[in-house]
Amino acid sequence: MLRSVSLFLHRKTSSSTAIFPRSLIRPLSAAAAAAYSSSSSGATTTRLSGGDRRGLSNDDYFAVIHHISNIVRRDIYMERTLNKMRISTPMVNSELVYRVLRSCCHCGVESFRFFNWARSYNSSYDPTTLEFEELLRTLARTRHWETMWKIAHQMRTLNLPISPDLISYIIEQYGKHGLIDQAVELFNKTTKSFNCPQTTQIYNSLLFALCEVKNFQGAYALIRRMVRKGGIPDKKTYSILVNGWCSAGKMREAQQFLEEMSQKGFNPPVRGRDLLIDGLLNAGYLEAAKGLVRKMTKEGFVPDIETFNSLAEAVLKSGEVDFCVELYHNACRLNLCPNTETYKIMITAASKVGKVDEALGIIHRSIEEGQKPFPSLYAPILKALYRRGQFDDAFSFFSDMKVKGHPPNRPLYTMLIKMCVRGGRFVEAANYLFEMTEMNLWPLSRTFDVVTDGLKNCGKHDLAKRIEQLEISLRGV
Repeated sequence: MLRSVSLFLHRKTSSSTAIFPRSLIRPLSAAAAAAYSSSSSGATTTRLSGGDRRGLSNDDYFAVIHHISNIVRRDIYMERTLNKMRISTPMVNSELVYRVLRSCCHCGVESFRFFNWARSYNSSYDPTTLEFEELLRTLARTRHWETMWKIAHQMRTLNLPISPDLISYIIEQYGKHGLIDQAVELFNKTTKSFNCPQTTQIYNSLLFALCEVKNFQGAYALIRRMVRKGGIPDKKTYSILVNGWCSAGKMREAQQFLEEMSQKGFNPPVRGRDLLIDGLLNAGYLEAAKGLVRKMTKEGFVPDIETFNSLAEAVLKSGEVDFCVELYHNACRLNLCPNTETYKIMITAASKVGKVDEALGIIHRSIEEGQKPFPSLYAPILKALYRRGQFDDAFSFFSDMKVKGHPPNRPLYTMLIKMCVRGGRFVEAANYLFEMTEMNLWPLSRTFDVVTDGLKNCGKHDLAKRIEQLEISLRGV
């Protein structure tokens, strides 16, 4: 039944499948296929009304979204293919259109064609602000400015408001593509043309556009105007300008700007040195950022936790694990309060280079501070222990984490079983398989296969038979 329905759909969408391989189309279940088309015998179709998904599970519904999105992205004759599919008319509603537009966020013209097709296919479909704004973002991202303003005009005709978020996004896109005159023009007419106040967010978007084209004089003048008009700079305001100056190699100007704003009574929500470190990291000046942090720690200061995490990630990417571990210990002595992200970064890095004792010390510190480690936190340590052949230590550590941390999930159990099989510990792998099913976590078919084959090869035929019976009972075969 399922196979015949899927073949029917492929036959109906032959022009689509001729453009891209059939393997790219996710197979549809019978329920999902029923949502597409009425059968020739006149059977009732499964339909969605007003966002409801009656008769369709989440998997089936998103299979439909995925299938339509593939057609929109890849089919030259999109409208003809969609019409041939005879999609249930009420199904083409706000939710479906929005999800398809989001899925096709890098296809400007194709998204515009699909939006027009949806409006013509279902005459009762009235687009909401959500779909309009998603389409406008896609058109701005793909530089279809003329089409974008035509859609914006349609919104105004339908008395739908254009949000400050969208205006900010368009200004930033103008800046990214070097169209600073258009960005300034849009900024100047936000109040009159769009009835939208010039908020700090909109100021920040123009500030970003000016920094993108290295117009720092204009950016500084914009901040002075913002303050004169009663606006209050936020963290993003400072970050944008400091990042821009640092990327241009003008660290002294960035420091002078922070000092001048402080003298005027506009202190940034975070310390100026943290902003400078972030700016240097974003600009790729890792050594300068490390030097600034060294200077801070010698003076008895530490970066805030977000800045420290950013620095740690950048340093670890460059392969300097020893420096990062030393910095972490120095910062902790100066009362740095690590968060879950800090522990994850440090434990993963230490485990990858074989510093298992260091990783164990960090995770035990997190437990002493009252945190319950997540599987993603203790999985790297388990993997490192297995790679070193310390299976007994790994089993003991895992038993400890089951008590002190969050319960293990399916990916972690799968990793444990795989590592046990690679190390020839097939009985332990089988025990983890049973333990996994007791926690209502279903193993993958290949997991059953590797454990069963390993048990048979080492002569544990009775245990292998129990594993096979367990798989049969779970699959319901």
